[in-house]
Amino acid sequence: MGLDTTHDCWHGAYTAFNRWRSKLAEVAGYTESRNPDGTTHIDLDWGNIQSVIGDDLFGRWSRIPVRPDGTPDALIILLAHQDCEGTLQSEFCGALADRLEDLLPKLEGQDGGGHVGMYADSTVRFIAGLRRAAAAGEDVEFR
Repeated sequence: MGLDTTHDCWHGAYTAFNRWRSKLAEVAGYTESRNPDGTTHIDLDWGNIQSVIGDDLFGRWSRIPVRPDGTPDALIILLAHQDCEGTLQSEFCGALADRLEDLLPKLEGQDGGGHVGMYADSTVRFIAGLRRAAAAGEDVEFR
């Protein structure tokens, strides 16, 4: 079992997906904290993004969330998203793809192992899927 998405963005273990997102967060300048149970979570400004969350964290956003300094960052949509269900809205797929492309140089040559493989390669695949979804006017669905 694992995460499968439409538009061939991701197919692999949930743990690999979360490891990939953690690397994205790291190279984008976000930090992580350890939970009491030993797991980690990406430190997002939840108070700031709560005002733009739609029904839940399954991908329904009213607008692109912002970093603590007020800068819009489409990456937050992916970082805050559940890892097993929901959607990435088609109207934000292009902005998210652009943001991921900005991070590619920082991922080059880094191996995430397992279902991640090379971080840059997994990111390029995700970007291509986002671009396909945006062109079709379709959401990326998490299954």
